[in-house]
Amino acid sequence: MYTTATIDPMDSVTSSISARELRADLSAIVGRVSFGHERIGVTRNGKLAAVVIGVDDLELLERLEDANDLAAYRAARAADDGVRLTLDEVRALAAHEGAAHEGAAHEGAVRESNDG
Repeated sequence: MYTTATIDPMDSVTSSISARELRADLSAIVGRVSFGHERIGVTRNGKLAAVVIGVDDLELLERLEDANDLAAYRAARAADDGVRLTLDEVRALAAHEGAAHEGAAHEGAVRESNDG
């Protein structure tokens, strides 16, 4: 099953700067993330708003995401029972479930009016 972990983004950020500092020192920041492999958090109003990373880190993140997607696909494929529905069958099921839901809501409203 596809899961996500809760990660504090500041755990992997090596330093942080304000958006104003980023504008003033963009060239130096690009050098730090490209050659120093830093991950620099950019804050706006004191809160982390973005992270500047180098191309190597981006490529690594994309490979990890692809691997996670592939694992989720393989798990879904292994759990597939092979049963398929036509569009008409899906529509009929949806209509039936919608009618059942409306009927239950109506019954609840009738009970409430009889109770009160």
